[in-house]
Amino acid sequence: MAKLIKTTSLSLWPRSDTSKIMDEKMQQNHTTRNSWLGILLIIWVGSNLRSPITAVGPILDEIKSAMDLDNIQASFLTSIPLIVFASCSILVSKATEKLNIRHGLIYSLAILILGLYLRVAGSVTTLYLGSVLIGLGICVGNVLTPAYIKNEFPAKIGLMTGIFSVSMNLVAALASGFSISIGEWTGAGWKGSLSVWIVVAVIALLIVIAELFWGKKPVNRQVNTSENIKFNIFRSKQAWNISLFMGLQSLVYYCLVAFLPTVLMEYGMSKSAAGWVFSILQLAMLPVMLISPIVASKMKDPKSMIYLIGVLYSAGILMLLLLKDQYIYFTAILLGVAGGLAFSLAILFLSSRSKTMVGTIKISGKAQSIGYLIAAFGPPLFGKLHDYALSWSYSFYFLLLVIVLMTVFGRRSARPRFVEEH
Repeated sequence: MAKLIKTTSLSLWPRSDTSKIMDEKMQQNHTTRNSWLGILLIIWVGSNLRSPITAVGPILDEIKSAMDLDNIQASFLTSIPLIVFASCSILVSKATEKLNIRHGLIYSLAILILGLYLRVAGSVTTLYLGSVLIGLGICVGNVLTPAYIKNEFPAKIGLMTGIFSVSMNLVAALASGFSISIGEWTGAGWKGSLSVWIVVAVIALLIVIAELFWGKKPVNRQVNTSENIKFNIFRSKQAWNISLFMGLQSLVYYCLVAFLPTVLMEYGMSKSAAGWVFSILQLAMLPVMLISPIVASKMKDPKSMIYLIGVLYSAGILMLLLLKDQYIYFTAILLGVAGGLAFSLAILFLSSRSKTMVGTIKISGKAQSIGYLIAAFGPPLFGKLHDYALSWSYSFYFLLLVIVLMTVFGRRSARPRFVEEH
């Protein structure tokens, strides 16, 4: 009997070791699944945060004709979401401070899907109401996604920020480029071009729900008393630095979006050629958006990258001013690299310059409200200066001044100081 007990007890040890190994493998598989679900969430949510807006521009004339809108009424279809971003981001950040991030993203996508549906429902009223809801849904996603990245990938903030930036801007570019073709392919015209983004939003919603139930258990860091530092975001100097950097870099980009093709056509380029130049600018942004947050996140103070943005942007604007359409593709690459660097660092600072989840949500709301408010004044002022001077010279001088200010506030934002403390 003693021998049997001894033999049995000895035989149990290998089974215990095997069980431990199996548990470790299961845990590794679970962690891998969590990571992939989180990455898919970032990619698909990011894909919905610009494309519903950029898809409108190429088919705006078709919408005007179908809905009997004048130019001012039609312009609201793209300006309404931006107005919502500027007016609601701070309110959204306050409303979502104590909300589970995944739940907030579900609300964001549900509002977005409803807005996308109403926009193509068939009346002018639903067209505008849908645009408001689209702006609100994207606004919530803009504020919460950087917080999700900080919460779920604290050791890979740079990489995940790069993936988020690339997915957002790549799909936005595809939405603009293929908007007309999608309408023709679906046979539904402008409604087909815009309603296809409902499918993209639904896929994103399903991924967030899957991540909520099958990902790792949510850690609501906002309510952790050790991290819940009370502070006023409007008294934080670092928060103002980041907000102004966000706004000024957005202003430069939106001025180029609005007027670069027009400038080039006035220089003598065809509409098609001018469109290709802008496409090259956007393509040049993408690899930089992926790589630069990874590099910057490993630097204590990425001041060299801020200075590089200022130099590249200034060089590109000066080439447009002095050389006009000569070496224009090289100019587009310079502007694209500068824009990609500026945008990705602005997004990175939202999470890397905050110590807590509450801090990330607050600075996301403040920076995007102030940023879009500043950016909204850029294109009208750029165009007004052209009308005043009857040339683009003063408009480009204006951008050079903005780039100097952007570099100053970008340098301050890059310093390793947190919004909760400065």
